[in-house]
Amino acid sequence: MSATASRGAASSDCPGGEVAADPSSTRDARRRVIITIDGPAGTGKSSVAGKLAARLGLEFLDTGAMYRAASLLAIERGLRPDDGPAIAAAVGREGVRFLWGTRRPAVLLGGRDVSDRIRELDVSAIVSIVAGCTEVRQVMVGEQRRIAEEHPRLVTEGRDQGSVVFPDAPIRFFLDADPEVRAARRTRQLEEQGKRVAAEAIRADIATRDRLDASRAEGPLVRPVGAIELDTTDLSLDAVVDALEAIVRDRLPDAGLRQDPKVGQRPLAEAQSRSTRAGASSAPVASLGG
Repeated sequence: MSATASRGAASSDCPGGEVAADPSSTRDARRRVIITIDGPAGTGKSSVAGKLAARLGLEFLDTGAMYRAASLLAIERGLRPDDGPAIAAAVGREGVRFLWGTRRPAVLLGGRDVSDRIRELDVSAIVSIVAGCTEVRQVMVGEQRRIAEEHPRLVTEGRDQGSVVFPDAPIRFFLDADPEVRAARRTRQLEEQGKRVAAEAIRADIATRDRLDASRAEGPLVRPVGAIELDTTDLSLDAVVDALEAIVRDRLPDAGLRQDPKVGQRPLAEAQSRSTRAGASSAPVASLGG
C-alpha cells in the first residue's frame, strides 16, 4: 500500500475542553457516518472539520495534509512537483501516516511529525501541482477510502471528498469565502505560528491555487451536486461549526452522535438557505467571492 494510516491509541483530551472520538468497541454497534467538507484554500475547512468532528464524537481526516506531505517529500527529494510517478513512488517508500487519537491527528512522514512544516509557503506553492498528478491522486484517493474502512465515522475535508472520494456520503458540505478574506485568514494563521509572511505572497498563492485546483483534470475542485454550500466570509469559526453541526444533527438523528443540547436552530436555517439544490451543476470553481 502506498500510504498508510497508523491505528491510534484511545481518545485523549483536546484543546478547548473538547475530546476526540473514541474509536473503540462501540464502533461496530453504530453505523458508518462520513461527512465531507470541500472548498478552496482559506475557507476554514480544516479548522471547521476538526472542531465539528470533536463536537459530534467523530474522527477527523485532513486529506489536504496528505497532499502537503507528498509535496514536502518532493521538495526534500528534489523531485519536480509534476513528476507524479516519482512522487507516488517516494510516498510509497516513506509512508504518510496519521497519529490517531486527538482532534487533529498529527501527520507523520517517514515516522516524523511534519504537521507544522507542511503548512509553510514553499509547500503551499507546489501542493496544487502535486495534487494534480494522476499517480499521486490515485494513491491518495485509494488510501482515503481505506482509512474510511478502518475509521468509518469521519468528518473528512479536502477538494474532492464529496465529488470523487465519497460521493455517496450522507452529508456533503462546500465552504466558500471571498478571496481577500481567505488570504487574510491564511496570513493570520501563519503569523500566529510565529512565521513571518508577506500578505501579497499569500494572496498570490491563494489565486494560483484556485486556478490550479479548478482546472486540473484529475479531481478538480467542484461544488458537488446536492452539496450544502455555506459562504464563510462574514462568519466566525464557531458560527460555521454551529451551522454545520445543526444540519448534521437534523439530518442524522439516529447516527449515534455525541449529544449536545445547546445546538441552535438559527444557524441551521441560515445554512440551509445557502444550500445547493439537487440537480445543480458540478462546474469547476474558476473564481470565488464576488
